[in-house]
Amino acid sequence: MSAVSRVCVPGAGPAGPEVWLVRTPAAGPRTASALDAGERRRAAALRRPGDRALFVAAHTALRHLLGGRLDMRPAEVPLTRLPCPGCRGPHGRPAVAGAAGERLHFSLSHSGALALIALADRPVGVDVEQLPQLRTAMAAARALHPAEQRELACLAGSDPAAGAAAFARCWTRKEACLKATGEGLGGTGPRTLLVGTGPRPRVPAGWWLADVPVPAGYAAACALPDSAATSPSASSARQHT
Repeated sequence: MSAVSRVCVPGAGPAGPEVWLVRTPAAGPRTASALDAGERRRAAALRRPGDRALFVAAHTALRHLLGGRLDMRPAEVPLTRLPCPGCRGPHGRPAVAGAAGERLHFSLSHSGALALIALADRPVGVDVEQLPQLRTAMAAARALHPAEQRELACLAGSDPAAGAAAFARCWTRKEACLKATGEGLGGTGPRTLLVGTGPRPRVPAGWWLADVPVPAGYAAACALPDSAATSPSASSARQHT
């Protein structure tokens, strides 16, 4: 796990999540022996060697971190998918299977040459994204809250680079919240959830939300709801309407 390092997240405190940074190994993945058959198939399907190396490194690190806390061998940690909150299908938030999953929760995200892993005692979401080109950011901005669209338009007109960074901050905050609940990006959450594009997130009621320090060229965020039943879109509507 030499490519894995703990990240200090401002404001997390002793009850906050643990966040770990994983970098693509310089020599590629050494072994995928800790991964299950499904993870190995997903790794093999990735065409770019760098993507495959990061996938193996990140999922191996996740299993080592979970195994250490559960006193289990990494390969024996049982992983599953919870039911989707929307359709109840088997494609919701990834979780540790069984009773252990009630006390240990995780989230994993990867982009470019980096991955982030978050661990917590309740549902948690983490997201990392490479900074996009401004054209890409402005096209995707249509999915944001109207207030965030206005903020982004004002900033991008005067400073394109700052506009792209602002979009990435906003998007990772939003996705971290929606991953914590298992809702994902497919519903109305991205447009109704207000987290802001500025240097400090606008934290929805009932949430802990923070930007995660990552290397230049990336943005990242981590989120924890006060309870598993919290809906980010509903909380945001209560706070900002």
